[in-house]
Amino acid sequence: MEMTETTVGRSGHTIAYRDSGLTGSAVTHDVPVVLVHGMGGDSRTWDRFARAVAAKGRRVLAVDLRGHGRSAHAESYLFGEFGDDVLGLCEDLEFDRVDLVGHSLGGHAISLVAQQRPDLVRRLVLEEAPLPLRPGDPAPTFGGRLPSPVELWHAATSLLRSPRAVWAFDRSMTASALTQFHEPNPAWWQRLPNIEAATLVLRGGPTGMVDPVLLEAMVAAIPDCEVVSFTCGHSIHRDRYRDFEAAVLPFLMVP
Repeated sequence: MEMTETTVGRSGHTIAYRDSGLTGSAVTHDVPVVLVHGMGGDSRTWDRFARAVAAKGRRVLAVDLRGHGRSAHAESYLFGEFGDDVLGLCEDLEFDRVDLVGHSLGGHAISLVAQQRPDLVRRLVLEEAPLPLRPGDPAPTFGGRLPSPVELWHAATSLLRSPRAVWAFDRSMTASALTQFHEPNPAWWQRLPNIEAATLVLRGGPTGMVDPVLLEAMVAAIPDCEVVSFTCGHSIHRDRYRDFEAAVLPFLMVP
């Protein structure tokens, strides 16, 4: 996939992305797929899945969020700004419809896109996206066990394959993200019924970050939503890739 970058009109921020570049007769489905990584990662986390999607004749873009990878650092890292960057990129590239796949922070960002522009998003995949609190909810506690040896091995090999993700990450956003995840966000919950996209939620096991009570409330609020559970932790596409592909690829290939 070719790396390129653009200054997004909506946010005025420089966003890098990798593009499969499929055009013309090579494209069998005219809706592009946009992949968005989690906090601390970059677009390369999707390389294997991007190849699988492109092999099916779909144009694929894998985005570097602001403060990650080759995208510019920023003075502010509000969740709404991550969403605006993704939405602005889609608008600047003149996409009429997209399928969005996001992990963790990236999943939250694309949920905002689907709420704000329901006409744009055809299919929505939320992998281990922590859910905002509602007023009165207790602060979340994530993780019930240490990562398994297999999960640690996957994390270490991912680091060796893509060291840029580590040194390019703007660590100043960490405190801001934790604060936002611990604050109630009633507006996010109020806008959930706006989502028109068929939605697939991927939930990890004991070390995952999806609260089951909040998950039940979210599924009830989104008109077309299903959940697939896995036994691994927070990074399903990395630690259980084949299971991830088996769940997500057919979901995206529905006409």
